[in-house]
Amino acid sequence: MFNLLQWVFGVVLVWAGLSMAPMVNQIAPHPYYQGQGFEVIAHGAGQGLKPKNTLEAALHAWQLGADVIEMDIHASWDKQLVARHDDTVDSTTNGQGRIQDMTWSQLQALDAGYHHRQEGQFPYRDQQVQIPALKDVFNALPDARYMLEIKPDNRQVSQLLCHLIQNYQMQDKVLVTSFHTSALLAFRRGCPTVATAMTKSEITWYVLLEKIGLSHLFPVRGQAVQVPEYWAGIRVVSPSLVKALHQRGVRIQVWTINDPDKMARFKTYQVDGLISDFPDRVLTLIQREVKNN
Repeated sequence: MFNLLQWVFGVVLVWAGLSMAPMVNQIAPHPYYQGQGFEVIAHGAGQGLKPKNTLEAALHAWQLGADVIEMDIHASWDKQLVARHDDTVDSTTNGQGRIQDMTWSQLQALDAGYHHRQEGQFPYRDQQVQIPALKDVFNALPDARYMLEIKPDNRQVSQLLCHLIQNYQMQDKVLVTSFHTSALLAFRRGCPTVATAMTKSEITWYVLLEKIGLSHLFPVRGQAVQVPEYWAGIRVVSPSLVKALHQRGVRIQVWTINDPDKMARFKTYQVDGLISDFPDRVLTLIQREVKNN
């Protein structure tokens, strides 16, 4: 028993010492976030309102007043970057096959509105809705701000995205994210001036350390984090996490929030943005808050 007490006392002393250590680093302000407050982020370009990851959805979300267009990125067989969530076209088009095995012309021939359902109907079938090339989205909305997720665990896609952003001079208008640490690290190496999110492994360690009051010891590398309320049964988003990230200069955006009550609750946490399939609902909440104040 005495040995156990010694061990516990030792652990407490170590924790107390670590908890008083200075934070390892802070993230410097990035032009992507210059002058930006709370952000309405259109998930899949606003996939609850228009066919997901399409130019039509992006244009609609931007016209509504969304602050950021979120899209997922893949590359075709002939190295054209396209906006699409899955690695196949099956779930959203009238075709089948893996994007990486299909040419850009083959992808363009598909109906990207085929499976978009609204009120039990399919209003975008045969309406010339296509899978968009990312360059065409940039051309159509050059003043928009983007959150682009590298979907495949593929360093070549990271390189292609880096080059496209540089070619279109969008370095201050894009934040790049990915669930794949290797893909995101490859992007950071190629495009160090472009804003990136923290990697999945960085977020995991940070969240776990924050729960024991030691997140200040973990070095942060990204300008922002995108997290769900819960992950694997563990509560991720809390006011204390928001505060800890803000102290490091890191922004926090929560996904995917479609319920107005949850939107209002997370805003009281002072998160920096909500990622939603329905950006119009977030905008309505903001307008109501402004009116009430």
